[in-house]
Amino acid sequence: MKITRLSAYQVDLPLHDGIYAWSDGKSITAFDSTIVRIETDDGLIGWGESCPLGPVYLPSYAGGVRAGITELAPRLIGEDPTQLERLNRTMDMALKGHPYAKSGIDIACWDILGKAAGMPVCELLGGRYGDDVALYRSVSRDSPEAMAAKLKGYRAQGHHKFQLKVGGVIEEDIQRIRACAAETEPGDTLIADANTGWLMHEAAKIVRAVADIDVYIEQPCPTYEECLAIRRRTDLPFVLDECMEDLSMVVRGHADGAMDAINLKISRVGGLTRARQVRDLCVALGIAVTTEDAGGGDVTNATVAHLAQSTPEKYLLSVTLAGLKVSLKTADGAPEARDGRVSASRQPGLGITPLPEVLGEPVIDFR
Repeated sequence: MKITRLSAYQVDLPLHDGIYAWSDGKSITAFDSTIVRIETDDGLIGWGESCPLGPVYLPSYAGGVRAGITELAPRLIGEDPTQLERLNRTMDMALKGHPYAKSGIDIACWDILGKAAGMPVCELLGGRYGDDVALYRSVSRDSPEAMAAKLKGYRAQGHHKFQLKVGGVIEEDIQRIRACAAETEPGDTLIADANTGWLMHEAAKIVRAVADIDVYIEQPCPTYEECLAIRRRTDLPFVLDECMEDLSMVVRGHADGAMDAINLKISRVGGLTRARQVRDLCVALGIAVTTEDAGGGDVTNATVAHLAQSTPEKYLLSVTLAGLKVSLKTADGAPEARDGRVSASRQPGLGITPLPEVLGEPVIDFR
């Protein structure tokens, strides 16, 4: 089997709530997504998606995705999309770094592999665990009262796992955590995510002030070393996110006792091939994972759901679907939340069919 055509589409995905805000005043009003389409010589078509959370969250941006694909596509025509490790090595030889630009291509090849094998992607990633998985809802940063009200509303929809966007003024963040904790019940999971927004002295004050609350602390400071220093000052469970860029950081974090869990963003590590490696290492080391991606719509939701459902339940802290934040449908067959839970498709591949009337004409097209 050979790749005969590689196309990419640009789609703006408006947000249900109008805005999504996190630390240091960062916010977006829509996702700028790139959806990848790969055709093969035997007629199979695969789909993938890569969508950074704006240009100021991680070292990635939407224009960079498309620039990277333009660089990579000519090297991939004629390659076998089912030889995933070989394909990733080819991409790494053609473009050093920029894993987020490679992610949509890798995902589309997994979609093709699943269709060729007649199997859902989650079964190829390690097997399906359970009938569905519990979702995690992100609570955008706002006043303590407004965040508590949002959490209460999400809980009424069946959610029991919540990520609070903090990383602002110390006193307000303490109030945010306490107000939201007051709306939870036994068995709920509450995670305070600073998205690198606190200085060490601020994080030290906050973990001491909320030490009596059942809450996880997520990525309080920008660097791994700063986060490790705060980890050593608290007994609260600790999650690392932005600094967990690859396998080597997981190994380092485990050796230092730096975290109890990580957030595994598929595009940050370069797609499902690398995400599976990171996930399997975490499982072997006893580290829990949250499966997610920075942004995206229906194709991203399907990809995250397959990775989540192929993760042993004991090691799956939570699942985040970025596409739940958007108001534009881009594909049929994408997973839908029901009572705070979601399941991966049982159809071959990702199980989705993008909508041509939404995608429009490709902005990149190599044959």
